[in-house]
Amino acid sequence: MNITTILSNEHRVIEVVLLCLGKVVDEAKRLKKLNKKSAETAIDIIKTFADKCHHGKEENHLFAKMINKGMSSEFGPVGQMLSEHRQGREYVRGMSENLDSASNGDMEAINLFAENALGYVQLLQAHIHKEDTILFPMADKMLNEEEQKNLLNEFHHVESDHMGDGTHEAYLDKVKKLAEQYHVEFSLAIPTSCGCNH
Repeated sequence: MNITTILSNEHRVIEVVLLCLGKVVDEAKRLKKLNKKSAETAIDIIKTFADKCHHGKEENHLFAKMINKGMSSEFGPVGQMLSEHRQGREYVRGMSENLDSASNGDMEAINLFAENALGYVQLLQAHIHKEDTILFPMADKMLNEEEQKNLLNEFHHVESDHMGDGTHEAYLDKVKKLAEQYHVEFSLAIPTSCGCNH
């Protein structure tokens, strides 16, 4: 399995979380109170699975390799993806800052949580599409077999050493349970491991 396939598989998991987050917002607006547990779970998945693990693999390994091979870290596809990662973190910060007040029924906080959550959803949906259709095909052409193999080993170290063995699977289980709660399909086609051969 090449490294862009691993990252694309993780995108499918993140898309499920985005759909759940949208439903958390709909529920909060309807009930005039944020479900704190569900919102905390979604934010935890985003911070740990989507950002620390998935974006960590991209930024510290794939993108770094592409930059070393001549791509700009400020402009072009890699620069754009890095900028969007930073923007996503601002949306997550906005969600976190309004979590407590929104879960107590503060409508201003609910609206701010919703604004940041929906901004994140829209950003990540477009971001994932750009990576899957533009950046990852570029990476596949740019990286030879040996470089792909080296990156696969680096991904393995992210999963086993940086994240900790079992973390990937634990977060997939969290996503599955959140999806069941909000009636979002969690496809059986989504891999149950990261594909890093550990």
